[in-house]
Amino acid sequence: MVNDDAPSRWPRLAASSPPRIGELALAMVASLAPDDGDAAEAAWLRRARLHLPPLPMTVLAGRSLADFDAAGAPFARLRQALGLAPIEVLTVGLCLRVELDAMAGRALAWLQAPLGEARPTLGLLTAAFGPLALDDRAAATLIGGRAVETGLLRVLGTGPWPERTVALAEGLVSALTGCRLAWPGITLVTEGKDPAWPPSLALAWAEVLTGLGALGPCLVTVRGAWGRDRVELMVRAGARLGRRPVLIDPDQVAPEGLGPLCLAHALLPGFVVETEPGEGRPLPPLMGFKGPVIAFVAAEGRVTRPGYPSLGWTLPLPDPHERTALWQRALGDPALAASLGPIHLQSAARIAAVAERARGEAAISGRATVDRPCLLAALRRAEVDGLASLAQPIEDDIPDAALVVGAGLQRELALLRARCVTRERLADGLGAAIVARYKVGVRALFTGPSGTGKTMAAAWLAGRLGLPLYRVDLAAVGSKYIGETEKNLAKLLAAAEAQEVVLLFDEADSLFGKRTEISDSNDRFANAQTNYLLQRIETYCGIVLLTANARNRFDEAFVRRLDMIVEFTAPQPAERRALWRVHLGDGHALGDLELNRLAAMAELTGGHIRNVVLTAAVLARSEARPIGYGDVLDGLKAEYRKLGWTLPPDLLNTTTR
Repeated sequence: MVNDDAPSRWPRLAASSPPRIGELALAMVASLAPDDGDAAEAAWLRRARLHLPPLPMTVLAGRSLADFDAAGAPFARLRQALGLAPIEVLTVGLCLRVELDAMAGRALAWLQAPLGEARPTLGLLTAAFGPLALDDRAAATLIGGRAVETGLLRVLGTGPWPERTVALAEGLVSALTGCRLAWPGITLVTEGKDPAWPPSLALAWAEVLTGLGALGPCLVTVRGAWGRDRVELMVRAGARLGRRPVLIDPDQVAPEGLGPLCLAHALLPGFVVETEPGEGRPLPPLMGFKGPVIAFVAAEGRVTRPGYPSLGWTLPLPDPHERTALWQRALGDPALAASLGPIHLQSAARIAAVAERARGEAAISGRATVDRPCLLAALRRAEVDGLASLAQPIEDDIPDAALVVGAGLQRELALLRARCVTRERLADGLGAAIVARYKVGVRALFTGPSGTGKTMAAAWLAGRLGLPLYRVDLAAVGSKYIGETEKNLAKLLAAAEAQEVVLLFDEADSLFGKRTEISDSNDRFANAQTNYLLQRIETYCGIVLLTANARNRFDEAFVRRLDMIVEFTAPQPAERRALWRVHLGDGHALGDLELNRLAAMAELTGGHIRNVVLTAAVLARSEARPIGYGDVLDGLKAEYRKLGWTLPPDLLNTTTR
């Protein structure tokens, strides 16, 4: 959302003095009033009539155009760009006067009795200004003219045409009189250029703007820009093109009169559009506006503006040196910045947001400056736009000691971590076959029985990378409606990619499963969904982790696209002993022989051992004593019952051996 409805926060546009065109228009309308009458409105109209100069109609027509231009640059731009006729400029002037002067509205209501309309009717306008048309087509000139066509003027009502009223488009009154811009869905960008914005981005954007200037009016579609980066792009484009930048939410903006608004104040419209895969979304019409337009879109989908040439551009990430400089500027710690820049693929806007969160973390913990723990906490907890409804954060901090796996699995996880750390420059210096198709994304599948530590390993990896981990809500992503699942996934992946979030797909085979033979329409749409996922996951530039109980449930084409498959097997006795120790901690009274017995005879995974220890802790703490072997046995009995297994008899034998 880019709208800000608080009036006190709307910056002012260029101010205009009260236009003389309104005085001339009112004088011409007043000439229709009777010469007698005691009503206050009649007397007021007679005084207004005195401002009508005794000029021939042809001269009066020219005078109306000159007065309109003299009202200020916004008026002159409107008239010249739209080619407004004298009857149209006088109507605009009269409508503006009525909105600003209560007595003018009362006088028109009196003059138009018994209709009692405070705004002018078409009948009144053609009677007052018709002679300026020098023919009998005054009504057609007004109704079919550019002012009505572009939304500058609105014809209201459903009655006979002469009784329908005419008014300025909503919001144009304040915009044309120099008041604060109060247009729902529009934010006027008032910030200046950020001198610390990465030079490579500034240079690339300047080249796009040079091409824009050569092409003339066109649509520039920008991908990969979020938050402050959008503002910076608009500021620089506005300065380069000599226009006032605004950000527009197409779902909130009132489109009527939007084109004349952009014309009047030489605005540079920047639409922030939510696009969907395969969707060509039309922008709101900017009737009469022929200037450049910028549209910020997601990674997929597109926007259209009929009749406009189009340019496409993706905002690149700052290079490692620029990211280091941004971190240093934001945190003031050269050593910390040097450790972050080469590893974290963050945009300039994201770095600023994380640094702000890190300062907050430091203040909460009583630290005078941001240190590494505060920064890592901020990286993992900074607000992520666009994920709230589709994924949930996992904020578990998993230390090395808590991740009990075999030596082989440790090596595989260490290799995966190294792959994630070096992913940006991994292809440098390698052969052309790799460089040509290399993507910085990392895709890994964790397979193995439930409870073997797949989700814990994902949390451990995200923690070591200093990145937030979000578990995808498959129920929220999946939809029974055709195409909705793809749209949800596109939104999810675009948000995660732009903000360097590690995504975790639990039970991923439900989304990435094998394609089937087509026997009905359901199979066709299911296969189309799988095809989309296969294509999108290959171009995804972030880190995505998937878990499943077995790899054979996945489509072979998908398996080929994975960078790593990590097998989590059931723990062996030595690993089970370590799991018992790491779960029991120091608050127990079990001896080494009892721990060995549990490790050897209770063939459980880490998830099951966790459940047993929690049950034992409940029993022990209810009696305010350490956990004993009997408590663990009771927990084992409950867990084995839940699993439908038989408890090994030897576990019940507490005789020392």
